[in-house]
Amino acid sequence: MSKIKIFSLGGLNENGKNMYVVDVDNAIFVFDAGLKYGNDNLLGIDYVIPNFDYIISNKERVKGIFLTHGHDSNMGAIADILTAIPDINVYATKFTMEFVKRDLKEANVEAHNLKEIRPHAKINFDDLTIFPISVSHSIPDAVAYVLYTKDGAIVYTGDFVFDAAAPINYKMDIGKLAYVGKQGVLCLLTESIYAGNEGHTSPHNRANKYINNILKKYKDRIIITIFEAHIYRIQELFDEIAKTKRKVVIMGKLFQETINKAIDMKYLNFDKNQIGDLSNLNDRDVIIFVSDEKEKPFANIERIIKGYDRYIKLKENDMVFISEPSYEGSEKIRASIMDEIAKQGVHVESLSHKTTLLHHASSEDLMLMINLMNPKYYFPVRGEYRHQYMNAQLAEQVGIPKNNIILKLNGEVATFIDGVLTDDKETIEIDDILIDGKSQGDIGGLVIKDRQMLGESGIVVVTTTLSYESKKILIGPELITRGFVFVKDNAELLEKGKKICLDIITELISSDIKKVDYTKIRNEIREKLGKYFYKETECRPVIITVINEI
Repeated sequence: MSKIKIFSLGGLNENGKNMYVVDVDNAIFVFDAGLKYGNDNLLGIDYVIPNFDYIISNKERVKGIFLTHGHDSNMGAIADILTAIPDINVYATKFTMEFVKRDLKEANVEAHNLKEIRPHAKINFDDLTIFPISVSHSIPDAVAYVLYTKDGAIVYTGDFVFDAAAPINYKMDIGKLAYVGKQGVLCLLTESIYAGNEGHTSPHNRANKYINNILKKYKDRIIITIFEAHIYRIQELFDEIAKTKRKVVIMGKLFQETINKAIDMKYLNFDKNQIGDLSNLNDRDVIIFVSDEKEKPFANIERIIKGYDRYIKLKENDMVFISEPSYEGSEKIRASIMDEIAKQGVHVESLSHKTTLLHHASSEDLMLMINLMNPKYYFPVRGEYRHQYMNAQLAEQVGIPKNNIILKLNGEVATFIDGVLTDDKETIEIDDILIDGKSQGDIGGLVIKDRQMLGESGIVVVTTTLSYESKKILIGPELITRGFVFVKDNAELLEKGKKICLDIITELISSDIKKVDYTKIRNEIREKLGKYFYKETECRPVIITVINEI
């Protein structure tokens, strides 16, 4: 009896953090290991990755992590995972592996089993086989993965579009996809985020004409924001800039390395003599590329707008071009940035998501993929639940029975016994790991709660000094507040707070000066002072008690 389990540690009912697990008779294959960036609700969190405790506890059975392409949403968690499991096998195509190595170098992480693969070359694991197939996306060397089992193939497409005009490094091998479909596909997993878009994504993923118009319209300095891993868009920019002979300055060491590496490896076509340096920043007609290095989107352009950037100061004759259309979750910050640029009297333009799309499969792309694969079961992944639901509706339209369409949330397992989907309700424990800055540890929900409380109600620090010998109060208690109330207008409130603290300290010390329970004092102050402040102000500040002895 064969048993196959498919589930997600991240990527369902959310945008980003993609990580999908296929367990075939106790052999585990992990597809992608991505992150998603923190939003305003996460209060200082830079990015979020899936909790991979399942991978750690089953590492002896894990055959490898198979990366589809070099975008953070699909491979951004690799450095964090390899910090914990340095010996796990990581499989990726040549260009994707360059991003992996760069991230590992930046994080000072050693990896022992990085395995570069080629599209259309089989990877054998006893009686199971992985077969990568080239697909079109906004970065070269993107692949889908076919996992051959005795019950049929399991296909994970990653991100893709059908684009007949895609350059050679972006070409999709439709013939091989169709061949896999004829051999028999047990389950097909495809992305969902554009499932609600009518028609094909192509040609709306192209922006050459718009870029050309920008370059013709604005003859002074142009600052272009770009996602550094969207190599397709960078090539479009380079193609149009090459016609003008204007100098390009690439800001950021990692971004420069990425561009130079891509040119050297023939993934980008551009004359390096046209790439300038910091001495060209103030040239009248220079073009400046600004990106972000594993930070929140638009972080670097925000620094420029606020005047914090060491090298670039906005000038009235400048033009800022946001070269990627908005995506879910970026609309608010994008609108805010465009407003701030306009307030400084600087021209700003942005690609519209209504006319220009990212390289993801729209409804016709998805239905074409389903027809090519002709799967027995269909599993929409990557996107919020409504996107998954719309993707499921498309599958019904092209003939997949409703009972054969799998809609799940992270951690919910789809189990197949001898090629038949069962009603097994098994779940895997899942969670988020919150990363703040360059720390490798999970920040945790309690830290976020504390930050939320600090942001909403501020902090009160209670300080007092006791005699080491007699335990008598020498100084205090004093109350120091930040972000809670305006001290001058609330003197009576704070004096009453001091008295509450004084009574608590006096009572708990006088009971037994030899064994003062400072933890109990802190807890009592936090509870009673907190209740008093809430009664008077309806605010719950964070209360910290500091007791010194001299």
